Amino acid sequence: MSTIKERLALLRQEMKANGLSAYIITSSDAHLSEYTPLRWQGRKWISGFLGSAGTAVITLDRAGLWTDSRYFLQAAEQLEGSTFELFKMGIPGVPSIEAFLAQELPAGSVVGADGLCLSFAEADDTQRKLANYGIEYRLSQDLLEKVWADRPELPTKPLFLHPEEYAGASAAERIESVRAELHAQGANATIITMIDELAWVFNVRGNDVLFNPVAVAFGYIGEKEAVIFVRPEKVPDEVRAYLVKNGVTIKDYTDLDSFVASLGADVRLLVDTKRITYHIYSLIPAHCRKIEGVSVLTHLKSIKNATELANLRKVMARDAVALTRFFKWLEEALGRGETFTEYELGIRLNEFRAKDKLFYGDSFGTICGYLGNGAIVHYSAHPETSATVRGEGVLLLDSGGQYLDGTTDITRTISLSAPSDKLRTDYTLVLKGHIQLALVQYLEGTRGSQLDILARHALWQSGLNYGHGTGHGVGFFLNVHEGPQNIRTEVNPTPLELGMITSNEPGLYRSGEYGIRIENLVVTELREETEFGRFFGFETVTLCYLDNALVKKELLTQEEIAWYNAYQERVYQTVSPLLTREEADWLRSKTLPL
Repeated sequence: MSTIKERLALLRQEMKANGLSAYIITSSDAHLSEYTPLRWQGRKWISGFLGSAGTAVITLDRAGLWTDSRYFLQAAEQLEGSTFELFKMGIPGVPSIEAFLAQELPAGSVVGADGLCLSFAEADDTQRKLANYGIEYRLSQDLLEKVWADRPELPTKPLFLHPEEYAGASAAERIESVRAELHAQGANATIITMIDELAWVFNVRGNDVLFNPVAVAFGYIGEKEAVIFVRPEKVPDEVRAYLVKNGVTIKDYTDLDSFVASLGADVRLLVDTKRITYHIYSLIPAHCRKIEGVSVLTHLKSIKNATELANLRKVMARDAVALTRFFKWLEEALGRGETFTEYELGIRLNEFRAKDKLFYGDSFGTICGYLGNGAIVHYSAHPETSATVRGEGVLLLDSGGQYLDGTTDITRTISLSAPSDKLRTDYTLVLKGHIQLALVQYLEGTRGSQLDILARHALWQSGLNYGHGTGHGVGFFLNVHEGPQNIRTEVNPTPLELGMITSNEPGLYRSGEYGIRIENLVVTELREETEFGRFFGFETVTLCYLDNALVKKELLTQEEIAWYNAYQERVYQTVSPLLTREEADWLRSKTLPL
């Protein structure tokens, strides 16, 4: 197995052979996924950094890794000894990738990247910025294919159907809803690059990406045709029959390029430049009209129907049973003096969830951070390096499940012994932000960036902050991270709409000491309608007790105390009937009012 230094040497040889002074490798794939099949995990292969977000930039004598604050600690550890330098995005004085390349390379240089794995928006932006420095950006070369000797092949696992009893709509109905949205925007066709969008519209799922029930394929929806481009061996007879019945034509995965290149002059394509690759965009004939906008599939997928929401509420109760039993088991085991590694706890939690007959798997890699490891926002415990959890200190547990009838994502911070006053103060400030977001009522058309301050206000007033977003969209038996909505400081023009599922997860992280995060999923609901418009709010759907021992009641307002006590009581009333008497009594002790 080659070392990072050996891989860099091979890549640099290939760069020289192709006249490149630098090469950029992103975390994405040919479908612009956040979580990618093994074949496209080139950034991990070249750098050794395992986080889900980051970009590697290699020149002939330097190598850099750009990532955000979620991964600063993790990246510093994993890049050690690799010759990769860590560039902390968002930190004053840290250059952008383009500024770095301008410093390193003379005008006339050529920088390469694989346009198959870059969105048009990102590629075009970088191309324009580099052009300002007289640097060419060449997007036609996949150098990894030449230097990655044991590169995995495309996945071949079969598709399976997502039953309509959970989806709440047939593929034909979803295709028609897409056509209606396209027509409303003056378009009559769209190319589907994102595999979660494709899974949603065709009611198919797959096993090609860890934690995400999706399959590698492309799609196209026009006025009279709907096409899925997929390797034939991935389509079982049952899936083929369903797709054909719902008006979907099946073509080979490799047919997409020629299909796009042959589109007629009557085609008016809705193009989301953030959700189509540079390569596919470049194939669109000049005679086709391009109408730019947000993907109608992403928008429609984000608004869950009544069936999906009803199923999700059932999932949350069952997921809460697994979590309750896990936390009860953990408390009692630690009380007996037993110890477990963080990695072992992740496995044990999976086992509790797996007892549910509709459980598919974890919705992401469990983040089980004990003491200082909890301060690593996207910490990943490994068998050989994970810390031993004992009956003292504090544990941050961020986990989720994929069920056929919904996706969960929850974080709880649990005290394993008498917490310090500092810890209780920090926790309560995070809790205040969580509650304020749960309580808010806002006018229709409000964006997540306009609400983010509610989650941070108490922290900011004490000179504290967290470096990640407050909320992300969540799929329905799909990717645990989805758009187009979010709640964060960065401006996102997408308003929060009825039926959207979003996380509410403020936090606080003290390096080397502990991490705190409180995460529930919320659904945008109608609160009231007046002569001033419709006002929305959030229904909290996640059900799991919050740790009373960590709360400083005197820091909460009466309104916040009322919300907290009502939430704890709802957890008990909803979950306890699904537990044994002993388990219900234990949960009662955890949900007593403040």
